[in-house]
Amino acid sequence: MSFHGHPVEVRPAGAREYLFNDRTVEGYRHSLTAGIDRVAARIARTERPFSGTTPDRLAPEISAIDLEKPLNDPAAALTELEDVYLRDAVYFHHPRYLAHLNCPVVIPALLGEAVLSAVNSSLDTWDQSAGGTLIERRLIDWTAERIGLGPDADGVFTSGGSQSNLQALLLAREEACARAAAGTPTPPTRAEILPKLRILASEAGHFSVQKSAKLLGLGPDAVIPVATDRDRRMRPAVLARELDRCRREGLPVMAVVATAGTTDFGSIDPLPQIADLCVAAGAWMHVDAAYGCGLLASRTRRHLLDGIERADSVTVDYHKSFFQPVSSSALLVRDAAALRHATYHADYLNPARMAEQRIPNQVDKSLQTTRRFDALKLWLTLRVMGADAIGELFDEVVDRAGQAWELLTEDPRFEVVTRSQLSTVVFRYLPQDGPGRELADEANLFAREALAASGAAVVAGTKVDGRHYLKFTLLNPETTLADIAHVLDLLAGHAERYLSEQAAPELCRQAG
Repeated sequence: MSFHGHPVEVRPAGAREYLFNDRTVEGYRHSLTAGIDRVAARIARTERPFSGTTPDRLAPEISAIDLEKPLNDPAAALTELEDVYLRDAVYFHHPRYLAHLNCPVVIPALLGEAVLSAVNSSLDTWDQSAGGTLIERRLIDWTAERIGLGPDADGVFTSGGSQSNLQALLLAREEACARAAAGTPTPPTRAEILPKLRILASEAGHFSVQKSAKLLGLGPDAVIPVATDRDRRMRPAVLARELDRCRREGLPVMAVVATAGTTDFGSIDPLPQIADLCVAAGAWMHVDAAYGCGLLASRTRRHLLDGIERADSVTVDYHKSFFQPVSSSALLVRDAAALRHATYHADYLNPARMAEQRIPNQVDKSLQTTRRFDALKLWLTLRVMGADAIGELFDEVVDRAGQAWELLTEDPRFEVVTRSQLSTVVFRYLPQDGPGRELADEANLFAREALAASGAAVVAGTKVDGRHYLKFTLLNPETTLADIAHVLDLLAGHAERYLSEQAAPELCRQAG
């Protein structure tokens, strides 16, 4: 075949059947309905959060699939997917999934996920997203209003808390470099400034702070951990001493990172006192509220975030405590001008003249270029449910964590660390006396692994003062106190079995 004398490639007609367009909408409806039916059926019959599979068991099944031989049948592909994914997926909706900061999701957000995937807007420029751009900007304004950042605030959606923290520290670094170069006849070079910059962060804060410092080209000693109190909250007196020490040693503090909801303990740093110290020291204050941002929607616990309105930047993860599917996160800044440090103009995409014409391009604020319209999920959630409903769900899990803490403090089999301000509980099985106490670390590690292998429940683990502990992260309002009590019994049973198995060889040795 030719067109005006030029040969034209002829493609197999079948390939075009898979494109989503006006001619294939029935196929789209049929395929998605089939997929939704499969997921719904799986959720309806799921009796435990995990199958207990191992990498050694599952990897050969996936490796054996020949990706060069398509099935050419959506139904067959879904049947195969049952075996390699749905059967062994970890189901966060199950009330006995108690491990990480993964929440069950609300149906309006799933509706948003379906819409945004089909339309496939890219939120980098106006001419690719139009209404999507304005919806995202409205949600940023709404979140900034909830935080109380003021009329000059702005922000952008991100892939998650780690990216939000990275961008916040990038902005803080650039502001610190600008301050260091200002008002001096011979400004220091960046090569001279960067090794001296310091970040002060809670010792209980998120590891992404250290990771960001490395990515930003800072020195190996850039992040200074600030000690916490018995409730795992940053100690302002220690922060004040570190700020003073850095000043005396000529080490510019580019940022202080406070946490509103630490991953392990759900602790919220004393934000008002930290804000006072940051103002006095002229340091950028960043609040990592990836976990605690759910309090923004609470009608009873919003006061726990008092002081967050004084931050220069704030991280929020809607996919942690707003019951949104991954990913849905944002970085907010008090002063929109600070986002200029992430702005680059490309002639083919967002030339500078567009900004002069007031054309809103989100890529001007973002570390990403191509970016999903994840804001739509939150938009539909707010439009269908409302913020109060989100807050009620989050309040429920915080209440449940308090009940779990009380249950553990009354149970002689366990030791609990501290009462969370949010919805985590850190504890461990601890034999009351005898040689078993020396094996407590091993017993808790075994109990967690054995529980996961059974699939009956999933809990997390962490270290506290060098010892192994277990952790509940409660984000499912459907989780009952009875569920928690049952999981505690399972954990204690596994730990006791481990100790008895370890004791048997010792008894035999003594008998011999």
